[in-house]
Amino acid sequence: MGTIQVIFMTVLVFFVIVTIHEWGHYFFAKRAGILVREFAIGFGPKLFSIKRGETRYTLRLVPAGGFVRMAGEDPEISEVQPGQTVAVRVKDGRVTRIYLDRLDERSGVIRGEVEQIDLERKLFIQLHVEGEAERYDVHPQALMIAKSRETQIAPIDRQFGSKTVGQRALAIAAGPFMNFILAFVLFAVYIQMAGVVQDNPKHLLINSVVTGMPAEKAGLQKGDVIDTVGGIDVGTDYAKMIEIIGKSANKPLELNIIRSGEPLSLTLTPVPDKESKAGKVGITAGYPMRSATLGETVTQSAVTMKEVTVQIFKSFGQLITGNFKLDDLGGPVRTAEVTGQIARQGLPSLTNWAAVLSLYLGIFNLLPIPALDGSRLVFIGLEGLRGRPVDPARESMVHVIGFMMLMLLMLAVTYNDILRLVRG
Repeated sequence: MGTIQVIFMTVLVFFVIVTIHEWGHYFFAKRAGILVREFAIGFGPKLFSIKRGETRYTLRLVPAGGFVRMAGEDPEISEVQPGQTVAVRVKDGRVTRIYLDRLDERSGVIRGEVEQIDLERKLFIQLHVEGEAERYDVHPQALMIAKSRETQIAPIDRQFGSKTVGQRALAIAAGPFMNFILAFVLFAVYIQMAGVVQDNPKHLLINSVVTGMPAEKAGLQKGDVIDTVGGIDVGTDYAKMIEIIGKSANKPLELNIIRSGEPLSLTLTPVPDKESKAGKVGITAGYPMRSATLGETVTQSAVTMKEVTVQIFKSFGQLITGNFKLDDLGGPVRTAEVTGQIARQGLPSLTNWAAVLSLYLGIFNLLPIPALDGSRLVFIGLEGLRGRPVDPARESMVHVIGFMMLMLLMLAVTYNDILRLVRG
């Protein structure tokens, strides 16, 4: 892939994985009748915004995730108090707009002092207009306008907190589970593209050649059959091949290959890896493949998901035990860097990597860490057990603190990633 294609595919991978996660929240929230105010990809300042129906869809500057903002989850509209002067627009006997400022500039409205108001349950507003009390029903989708910003009111039955424990749990859990579904589908697509290993393989094939590395300069090509490395018959022993190449850093190494049935002998000099110092030539190798049947595709996708899940939890275990260095952690910058490198290897490799990222995002979000979906499910579970919700103020405080800690960690690893790039 060219540089522009690599950048596009890297952005596309992130966009698809985050969008499918947030769509899971969005779909089941709407299904439960919850008012979804915003569907956002990214955080921070808005780059793009469009409103369709009740929901505003936004693309934000920082590509570190996304969110679905549901009614009732946070303070979202200006409170209207008795004694406050407002203006209302009435259509078909019901208030459709409530203006809180710039009242003199509003035309076709009724101005008055609020005597009573209920925008959640009874949906009415009573105004003192020219010495008389006038009561109006409020439309359940009425808009409140303040500082040129429109916010739809949220009757109690449209708020997140009014739904059953099951409905709320499903709306929260749907995001990670959509990532699991996407991962399974992507693993299946990868298996269909790459195939499965032939029965009783007898040799290794070169799967990819990295641009600019010794293998490319020596003329190795995808599909070449590896016969001997450094005079040693490696057969199907991938580890042995890696070991021989690793011990030959900065030393000429002879590779005997078979291309289109013809034997060839090539000489190349492995370059030392920056971290491990082991020799690298810039190839990936594997066994001869054949097309996968539908049954094999489903089975292998499930097996791959299980194996990757085990590896993900092992990495989480290292974080818990403290058995890691800051350089071992990677943020959005490193993930984008690795995604770009894998994109250069071709669409099958990128598809497999996207499946791994989707699976990781789903698992990570289910961890009981404040501000993540797992933590919110814990609070919903506690409510189900206790028969009453946890104090919303305390729950919000936990999530806010957790979000701040995650952002600090994200800043730290991103700073470290940038330093690593600058240092080469």
